[in-house]
Amino acid sequence: MPLKKNELAYFKKRLEEMKTQVLRALQGTKKEVTEPDQSKGYSQHSADEGTDDFVKSINLEVTNKEFGLLRQIERALEKIDEGTYGVCDISGEEIPIKRLEAIPYATMTVKAQEKCEKGLL
Repeated sequence: MPLKKNELAYFKKRLEEMKTQVLRALQGTKKEVTEPDQSKGYSQHSADEGTDDFVKSINLEVTNKEFGLLRQIERALEKIDEGTYGVCDISGEEIPIKRLEAIPYATMTVKAQEKCEKGLL
């Protein structure tokens, strides 16, 4: 059964709020990763430099995951505009409302998602 207008409005609002949060987080992380390290070369110990590099690597990994989440949120918002939100991109089946409540940016059913993650699609 297709989603009602009030349900679509609810999910759109949630997705837009999530998008705002992710963009804020990306902005902060991007600043940490791209700012030149003023203390570089002035460390008292070489382990400090290694720690700084490790922290930057972790921040880059977090940034990559946030970009992936942002892409998923944007795709879900596109689907709302297209009128296909709540329909699996792969199978064309309806995505259960419980799944959308848990993961509003879901664009696939659980079954299709599992196949995709296993590389079967």
